Amino acid sequence: MVNAAVFPVSHCGQRIGRRAPDLSGIASPGGGFVKIATYNVNGVLGRLPVLLKWLKEDKPDVVCLQELKTTDDKFPLKELEKAGYGAVWQGEKSWNGVAILTRGQEPHLTRKGLPGDPDDTHSRYIEAAVDGVLIGGLYLPNGNPAPGPKWDYKLDWFRRLKKYAAELLELEVPVVLAGDYNVMPTDIDVYKPERWVDDALFRPEVRRAYADLIAQGGPTPSGICIRTNASIRSGNIGGARLSATRGCASTTSCSARPSPRRLDRQAFAGSRGVGSIQAITHPS
Repeated sequence: MVNAAVFPVSHCGQRIGRRAPDLSGIASPGGGFVKIATYNVNGVLGRLPVLLKWLKEDKPDVVCLQELKTTDDKFPLKELEKAGYGAVWQGEKSWNGVAILTRGQEPHLTRKGLPGDPDDTHSRYIEAAVDGVLIGGLYLPNGNPAPGPKWDYKLDWFRRLKKYAAELLELEVPVVLAGDYNVMPTDIDVYKPERWVDDALFRPEVRRAYADLIAQGGPTPSGICIRTNASIRSGNIGGARLSATRGCASTTSCSARPSPRRLDRQAFAGSRGVGSIQAITHPS
């Protein structure tokens, strides 16, 4: 049984209350390590059998989902609860949508929506307290075509994320920001990088924005970023088109951040195609 604490819940990107969430009452149910996975599911209803199979076989403690592509009322909560997972989610018809799943417990919702733009109604950020860690699940905008309004929106989203991440660091609680960042920071993240030079995932502005986000943790080992394959589809050279899904973590001390114990990469073929799943294992 997990000791539940009361957490501030936010709406429209605004947290209720200024105090940091009290995470002291949330303990790891199994002790030892917590496995955190991020999965761009590209339609949670169509890929539900794939998702449930993986949850059963690999038993991640926390899962951040992106591209639910379904409304709140159609989110498959009953099926996930039957599989042993609690969930918080923010759906959106046909597009976007994010969720956080937790094994054997209910996540404590702390925020829906990235702060900084009250007119941004896209379902791209959700946050919850789990096992003493503040988990932010995100789906950063694609940004194509660039230049253009979608590109401008992406850069603004990055600026808002960087500002909010700085606020999270000031809370002095462990934080993980995991999800689909829609960015390829280096040439090794993509096959034939010369083909992507004008793409919104590879342009220097967005690569610089991503590097700035990582660097703001400080000059010491202040953050970790796990590069993982975000999209595995039929016909891609070498089985991977690009890498855009990542996880970044902090702890309460800027000079004592955890190192990843293991990175799991798993892909399951399903009736609606192939999705990729990434897992980061950290000390709890």
